Amino acid sequence: ANKAPFSFQICFLLFAVLYIVSYFIITRYKRKADEQEDEDAIVNRISLFLSTFTLAVSAGAVLLLPFSIISNEILLSFPQNYYIQWLNGSLIHGLWNLASLFSNLCLFVLMPFAFFFLESEGFAGLKKGIRARILETLVMLILLALLILGIVWVASALIDNDAASMESLYDLWEFYLPYLYSCISLMGCLLLLLCTPVGLSRMFTVMGQLLVKPTILEDLDEQMYIITLEEAAIQRRLNGISSTVEYHTADLERELEKVKSKKINLERRKKASAWERNLVYPAVMILLLIETSISVFLVALNILYLLVDETAMPKGSGGPGIGNASLSTFGFVGAALEIILIFYLMVSSVVGFYSLRFFENFTPRKDDTTMTKIIGNCVSILVLSSALPVMSRTLGITRFDLLGDFGRFNWLGNFYIVLSYNLLFAIVTTLCLVRKFTSAVREELLKAIGLDKLHLSNNPRDSEAKPSANGHQKSL
Repeated sequence: ANKAPFSFQICFLLFAVLYIVSYFIITRYKRKADEQEDEDAIVNRISLFLSTFTLAVSAGAVLLLPFSIISNEILLSFPQNYYIQWLNGSLIHGLWNLASLFSNLCLFVLMPFAFFFLESEGFAGLKKGIRARILETLVMLILLALLILGIVWVASALIDNDAASMESLYDLWEFYLPYLYSCISLMGCLLLLLCTPVGLSRMFTVMGQLLVKPTILEDLDEQMYIITLEEAAIQRRLNGISSTVEYHTADLERELEKVKSKKINLERRKKASAWERNLVYPAVMILLLIETSISVFLVALNILYLLVDETAMPKGSGGPGIGNASLSTFGFVGAALEIILIFYLMVSSVVGFYSLRFFENFTPRKDDTTMTKIIGNCVSILVLSSALPVMSRTLGITRFDLLGDFGRFNWLGNFYIVLSYNLLFAIVTTLCLVRKFTSAVREELLKAIGLDKLHLSNNPRDSEAKPSANGHQKSL
């Protein structure tokens, strides 16, 4: 009888931890200039709390699939253990329903309310204040809801123009919200299809920037000497330049910042130990390559399963249920590998999202991100995290059958959509990786035949290779 309250306490504690972590993440990037003690401060604080709640729900949606997989393996390993009896199928099913409910609530209610509340000023003729802003926000939300419901009604009537479909159009809870969330999930999966392959290739560059690279045939002392001379030369030019020439000063300051960043990186490489330079970096790169190769291999294997077995479809089978059978062929080891790949795909999708040119200006900056941009980032992460379980099941990364409203998507039963999604993911990921690992060879070939001066390479490092302040160029 005490299982349900105990489970509720655990869920509440986990969500509280996610909320606190999300709050510290958002306050780390939130612009400090927005914190005033007036009416705008109250509005910003409410929007901050709603954005924090949304980010916590996104983290919960990401963690839910790994939690379900590991719970199933624990129940199989210890079926009669008294201390894990609270971990059952009803709890997992309830968590999926709660995650789906809160995702819908944040996506269609809380985040639009936070945005309109932040931009509202109150209707003309009314007394300014919080009440006037709330009234304007509610009116905008009602108008937005009517617009969205009208679009969904028209789209549904055009796609399924029969008696049963027309009758279901008047059912708000059973038709509108699942259908609308299905469309949002499809958009999220398409966004993941665009971001994840880019992120998988971009992860090598990101980890290369975070880790210390091996020093092979390099003299760090000589490079430090050159960088120090360049910094001193630029500093002398800044001190001697006329204050009226503003654009020259700005260019020199930017160049000085680049030189200082290079100097910091060189100092870090000099202070790094031998095992950090020669062991950690190659090991991490090999690990990333293995994880990416396994992901592509699983997707290719899933394509074969789709062609020969209809139960490989995301809606092909109902599944054995929690605690009845292992979801992986290799048992606990396979489940652990699935969890690692799921987290790897999520991190890669976020990295790829901010690496796309369309979202470059969307990247949050420490202590310099407006609340409007924070709301947009929270919505984007919520869409990506909500679509992650669907993408993992569609690509065959895991065989866990989706529970709750996460599995009520009509397009998951379409064979051609699922097969095309798998083919596009495998092809685009392979092309991104081939382009990533052949870019260095391509640059060397262009230099060998003298075509490097035509700037045929799209590598951003080419644009950074400029003459230094003392008129010489040194390849670091």
